[in-house]
Amino acid sequence: MRWIERPLGPSHLSDALHQSLNQHPDKRVPYWLSQLLVARHIENYDQAKAYFVPELGALHDPFLMKDMSKAVERIERAISQDEHILVYGDYDVDGTTAVSLLYEYLSTRQASCSYYIPDRYAEGYGLSLQGISYAEDNGVGLILTLDCGVKAYEAIRLAAEKDIDVIVCDHHLPEAELPTAYAVLDPLRLDCTYPFKGLCGCGVGFKLVQGLEQQRGNSVETLTHFLDLVAVAIGADVVSVAGENRILAYHGVRQIKSNPRSAFQTLLRDKDHSYTHLTDYNFSIAPKINAAGRIKHGEYAVALLTAFDLKTAQQLTTEIEAFNQERRATEKEVTEEALTLLSEQEASATTVVRAPHWHKGVIGIVASRLQATYYRPTIVFTKSGDHWAASARSVRGYDIHAAIEACEEHLIQYGGHAYAAGITLEDAQYDRFKEAFEAHVSKTLSSEQLEERLDYDLEIDPVELNLKTFRLLQRLQPFGPDNPEPVFLLKGVRIENAQCVGADKAHLRGTIGALPFIGFRLGEQEAMVRTGPVDVLATLSMNVFNGREQLQLQLKDIRQTS
Repeated sequence: MRWIERPLGPSHLSDALHQSLNQHPDKRVPYWLSQLLVARHIENYDQAKAYFVPELGALHDPFLMKDMSKAVERIERAISQDEHILVYGDYDVDGTTAVSLLYEYLSTRQASCSYYIPDRYAEGYGLSLQGISYAEDNGVGLILTLDCGVKAYEAIRLAAEKDIDVIVCDHHLPEAELPTAYAVLDPLRLDCTYPFKGLCGCGVGFKLVQGLEQQRGNSVETLTHFLDLVAVAIGADVVSVAGENRILAYHGVRQIKSNPRSAFQTLLRDKDHSYTHLTDYNFSIAPKINAAGRIKHGEYAVALLTAFDLKTAQQLTTEIEAFNQERRATEKEVTEEALTLLSEQEASATTVVRAPHWHKGVIGIVASRLQATYYRPTIVFTKSGDHWAASARSVRGYDIHAAIEACEEHLIQYGGHAYAAGITLEDAQYDRFKEAFEAHVSKTLSSEQLEERLDYDLEIDPVELNLKTFRLLQRLQPFGPDNPEPVFLLKGVRIENAQCVGADKAHLRGTIGALPFIGFRLGEQEAMVRTGPVDVLATLSMNVFNGREQLQLQLKDIRQTS
């Protein structure tokens, strides 16, 4: 495991920022905070103020997005003419939160509307032909797609033949030629000059709602109750939390803490909200929402997210938590089978494995597990009808979507991002694709990308890791891509009271000075920490147990002091 120090930026910028932040004697901040801010491209007092207290008024004008005016006009016409609108979205967290947001908003406008989530197994990802047939059978005149649609050429053509307009709200990378939809909202389309390109699908949906309200003369502040959905989607889709997403996530987390909707009250009923972070929702909310689409149907997730009374929300949460338990058991079984198959294969630059009986709903999670084990670009296939479907996961710094694209002659379809993608191919093409993918990755993957790394920000004296420091770090929230949680290097420290804990003794607990620590999956380091001083990488957190708060370190890694 390599330890890599993140670049802190020019020292003269840190010096200038430190001076401007310390103009008031009663509000002095340490120099390392200025370094962390400069590393996040915060270089002056005004930028720091906007960073610490993100303002909804700083969100971009939604009409800067290509086709926004057309989309708003068409939806307003549908509402005024009592035309039935179908809100259609993907079955994952980003899609179901986006559908919930648009459906809830349109319902408050007394629009004639319903929602549709495709069946993961019968229809697959995106706008399906079955979905178009459903729309025709139910008298739909307008379809809004959320988190999908930018490559749905055939389905959108079929909709046009049936006199159904489609407005696409997507954030995936489109082809040069767009589908023939009424409007296509996607900040990544080549002719879109929208200033922020990192929106998730739910974020694009929110911008559409913002545009609708702005056209009516209302400010974005009237929409804050929807930002809880956007925040959960931002965290689950692992998009940037800089720029506009920082504003959306910041206010969304505040909404969950201050006035959570019924769904989040029931999903988080056992959680202490005092120090809940955006990334915590990836463990406490996202897997349960995803489990609905993986095991049963994504419509359960939308029903929960849009439930207004606690009793209904609790009933749906109980069902969804049962789906999640089934998902976890299935995932464990498939992972174990995949590891057994891979143990019989020769070592290579990639990890590609398949079995016809694996549950399609868990292969993405299994791919992540295998990637963590072998640290190679990973693809896991299972049978899907007459074809093979796969989920792909990459290692840091390697664009797996581009690698798959280089082998597209063997594929029926593919899509996704640099670090995660989906694939469909015919059985006869599996071996050819696997060979081509291995060859391409072998040529383009560097040896450094095959080595796991831990990034840290700066060295700090352990005595500075106190309550004041913790409170300062809290102001850097929410953390995520482009705004990582600060990781500190502590050099030459002595670990006391070290002991392995957990059911399998995989974790390490102890103290560094006066601070307790927990090191998840660091139990194997127990013998080393007893031999003398060590260097550690750690974050500072607050452990809350039975209403009692205690500062603690979370160790990321340990090595012998050189």
